Amino acid sequence: MIDFVPLEYYFSLYINLMLLVVVLTLLHSVLMRVDDTVNLRYTQITGYILLFFSIFYIGLRPVSGAYFIDMITYARYFEYYAIGGEVVVEKDAFFHFFMKFTSGFLPVHGFFLLCAAMYIYPMYRISKVLFKEYWYYSFLMLIVSFSFWPYGVNGIRNGIATSVFLLAITYHDRKFIMFSLFALCSLFHQTLLLPILAYSLTIFYNKPKYYIVGWLVAIPLSLAFGGMWETLFTSLGFADDRLENYLTSTELEGQTSFRFDFLFYSAFAVFTGWYFIFKKGFKDSLYIQLFNTYLVANAFWILVIRANFSNRFAYLSWFLMAIIIIYPFLKKHFFIKHHVIIGRVVLFYFAFTYLMYFVYYAGK
Repeated sequence: MIDFVPLEYYFSLYINLMLLVVVLTLLHSVLMRVDDTVNLRYTQITGYILLFFSIFYIGLRPVSGAYFIDMITYARYFEYYAIGGEVVVEKDAFFHFFMKFTSGFLPVHGFFLLCAAMYIYPMYRISKVLFKEYWYYSFLMLIVSFSFWPYGVNGIRNGIATSVFLLAITYHDRKFIMFSLFALCSLFHQTLLLPILAYSLTIFYNKPKYYIVGWLVAIPLSLAFGGMWETLFTSLGFADDRLENYLTSTELEGQTSFRFDFLFYSAFAVFTGWYFIFKKGFKDSLYIQLFNTYLVANAFWILVIRANFSNRFAYLSWFLMAIIIIYPFLKKHFFIKHHVIIGRVVLFYFAFTYLMYFVYYAGK
């Protein structure tokens, strides 16, 4: 367990180390080509250091309900199962059986380390499979994403579920394995049915123009009809009772206004996909599928944007954002100073995370 870092500085240390890595990556992008041997050596070594560091730093954090919120709840269940307790929870039963199983041979910190590996390794794998020797840039984008930290240390089950979805995408050319992993991630968190259904739709219809129109239309529909969408999705039985409470409860303390700031953030991926597909003529069927999946999932969030804890719905699209933004840059050279542009993209993407935590949230 990493108990030598004070809890109040645990995240600050991580995010500032990432700032150093991002700045060094930008410096490399200015000094050499992306395919330069020295740059490739740097990215490979740094990438593997980041992979192991992030898994162990998150996985071996101290158990705390004050700084990692849901972690203490998971720890109590795990310790109960470790002394022979039976699974009595009906909801989220799969994850509780998973805890029960692992409690038979792992200590509690081993369990959280395993969860961290299940959360972070798929980010490495999808980066490696899709981008080969340039995987580092994708992986770095994923682990400096705005939503990366909270779903690694707090919303653990949801984070693992989205990572299993990413793992499934690495088998997009082997449909049986892909859909088996889709089924697995929905067992971890049933809200993953939304991106699963969205991706499945793209198998039959993959025209980005109409998905973009649908995303744009969702904005005025949400502004005009507000809470009607929460009621509608709840009446359709979109999810379980707890998720229904997130949509409709007036007692939960959460954000219930239209989040123009988060809409602005979401729009970066939309603009990137539009720009490369329509302006640069980037024709990659998998990229277009992922882009359209993002549009559907994000449009759903826009419709329920006033719901309590709507960030939980935003994450159903945001976990794809880093891939959507960096994908074209790592597949084709579009610009004269292509590596410089990649470095700037990584910096600007990370800047939102850094500023939100140290400027926006610091003032609350």
